[in-house]
Amino acid sequence: MTMRLFTISLKKPLFLLSILLCPTLNHAETTPNQHEDTLTPQSETHLKAISALQSLKNLGEQQHYQAPFVQDLQNNQNVRTLFVAAQDLPIVDIQLTFNAGSAQDETLGKGLFGMSNMAAKLITEGTEQYSAKEIVSTFEGLGAQFNVNAYRDMFIVKLRVLSDPEKLNPAINMMLHVLNHSQFKASGLNLALNNTKVGQKQLQENPSRLMGIKFYRALYGQHPYAEPTVGTNGSIQKITPELLRSFRDKLLVAQNMNIAITGNLTNTEATHISNLISQNLTQGQPAAALLEPQDQKDFNIQYIPYNSTQAHVTMGHLAIKRNDPDRIALEVANQMFGGNGFNSVLMKELRVKRGYTYGAYSTLTSTAARGLFSLSYATEQNQLMDSIRVSHQALNDFIKKPISNKQLEETKEGMLRSFPMTFSSNANINAQIAAIGFYQLPADYLTQYQKQLSEITPQQLQHAIQKHLHADRLTFVIVANQLDEKALKNMLNNNIKSAQIIQPDTPNLIIKTTLRPSK
Repeated sequence: MTMRLFTISLKKPLFLLSILLCPTLNHAETTPNQHEDTLTPQSETHLKAISALQSLKNLGEQQHYQAPFVQDLQNNQNVRTLFVAAQDLPIVDIQLTFNAGSAQDETLGKGLFGMSNMAAKLITEGTEQYSAKEIVSTFEGLGAQFNVNAYRDMFIVKLRVLSDPEKLNPAINMMLHVLNHSQFKASGLNLALNNTKVGQKQLQENPSRLMGIKFYRALYGQHPYAEPTVGTNGSIQKITPELLRSFRDKLLVAQNMNIAITGNLTNTEATHISNLISQNLTQGQPAAALLEPQDQKDFNIQYIPYNSTQAHVTMGHLAIKRNDPDRIALEVANQMFGGNGFNSVLMKELRVKRGYTYGAYSTLTSTAARGLFSLSYATEQNQLMDSIRVSHQALNDFIKKPISNKQLEETKEGMLRSFPMTFSSNANINAQIAAIGFYQLPADYLTQYQKQLSEITPQQLQHAIQKHLHADRLTFVIVANQLDEKALKNMLNNNIKSAQIIQPDTPNLIIKTTLRPSK
């Protein structure tokens, strides 16, 4: 068919693109019977297409993106269930999040570190009715993905399957069967123990891993967060099939979980699935709440001798819980200080200005109990002391000096632009709403996050920084060939003493934010 163009000023490539963009254009509207010199309704449609194309240049100015609509479903067992309808793909994502991470390892006895992780590894290794191979084959035959993982706070069970009831229903039934009837057989446990022992030996050759374990132990002391999720050589020897089954029966129960569902379902269908899961899981009690860890009162320097020309440094302190009202402000602060690549304060001071390291980053973790704020990097042994002096002084100055509005707005804009990536897929959405349910956040948290982030002021940010970040009570873990701990502590104290508490040019800002009462 020959396409004829109107005599109005439309260039051919633009016209062809307008056809693709305008759903109202169809085959009947592009026949040769149109008059070339007449401005018809079709021509008006083309002009609207031009206007639409012109609007594309404004996409870069958009800063707010609509978060998914999250619904709190009614559940017969009062198990919190969050649901997001996503009709674009015939897929359903289900996540069961139990309060049964490694923080609950000692629920059944002292020193049983690694229990949650071992249960996650072995839960698909067979029941009395199905072998491990038959369980895998069943899920594969349904086109379903089934995964189980353990973290510090959470024991997570994920199922992704087609929304077709002939696939969805048997996949859910198999998931429930595995959770209720896993046997944790001795043969599987012995294999997992051997693999874990190999991993423990390899850990001794990894300075970054050694540093991380030492850091958590130094910060958390006797708190459940102190020990690694995988356990230790001594603790995993205590784990038996009987203990794992008791762990399942006590903690992997309906009253100790929340449910997240995302996908091609109606509210009624999602509610039915929620009730089906909660009613057919073992019934029990929620796990006990975690105690809060205690702050350090001074510098705590932990040194790990390691024969290398490269030194590894991490420093930090306890920070906030996940539901802390200052969490968003502290995320902005962390982004400014060490989370924003070459634009961050830490990277500029250590790499750009001095070339002490390839990369230096800060991290803010917020968990059920208090999480942590930390920064870490690696450097040459002969630059170790000066790099610590610079990084510590950078943190001290960041806490004491006022935040500029320009710096804040640039950081907020970057965070707002990247925020939609957190719900860019069904799987991402489901993970987000699972965390919302687990940490007892409001269902509209994703929407409120954008609003609160965009409204943060320099004064609010400074208040959060000075309330929650502390350069005078840091825990250090240093893996290096040598370290003069006394000289290091003196240097850190000198940094604190020489810090300017109030900047002469902005006294009102500092006084206001320092004296502002906490919420």
